[in-house]
Amino acid sequence: MSYKESSVLITGASQGIGRSIAITFAAMTRRPLLLLARNKKNLEQTKLLCQEAGAEQVELLVCDATSEEAVSRLRIPAGFPEPGILINNAGSYLYKTLLETTDDEFRNQMNVNLFAAVNIVKRFLPGLLEMDRAKIINMSSVGALRGLADSGAYSASKHALLGYTRSLRDELKKTDIGVTAINLGQTHSSSWDESDMSPEKLINPTDVASLIVTMSEFSARTVIEEVTLQPQHGRVPAI
Repeated sequence: MSYKESSVLITGASQGIGRSIAITFAAMTRRPLLLLARNKKNLEQTKLLCQEAGAEQVELLVCDATSEEAVSRLRIPAGFPEPGILINNAGSYLYKTLLETTDDEFRNQMNVNLFAAVNIVKRFLPGLLEMDRAKIINMSSVGALRGLADSGAYSASKHALLGYTRSLRDELKKTDIGVTAINLGQTHSSSWDESDMSPEKLINPTDVASLIVTMSEFSARTVIEEVTLQPQHGRVPAI
């Protein structure tokens, strides 16, 4: 299968930034969509919104991406195009100092923010290598570029994801698979549901999605290795 005919797989597509990415692909392209998350009800809502935006082919993969075993068992529905674009968006933000963070909480941050992406890439990379070209986009964070005193476990997990992404990029340079890390600043999503922060002070998730769609349409000769997005007026208090 060619890249042009392939689908796009989006993890964490049940809400927030992942949902915005899916809807934007539906509105701006004709690509088939594979939406992956644990919450089937919310995934079905995202599917409906994508269809309303113009998507003709949408399939759901209900799966816990932090489970290597569960991801290894994933099967694409018969007749549905294999993914040529992986968008590892699934993530979790823990607002807690390192002193207050339990071992289980720290492990959960690593599982969601690192191993979900590792598992998805491991499952689908053999198929990507068989295509004429492909793309892997990992949603990292500005917390991967510096320490965060109020969310150290989150920052550490995103440091790990960025290191993984940079290594994957280096490993795949001689192939036709482009690898990108998006170091995302504070973006309006469900993580802010308990905050009274105005969305106007945060990155618009549709802007993030539009950038990803644009990157997906680059020629095979070009890749953005890393890009950093920030709110126009800088970082705001998390709570």
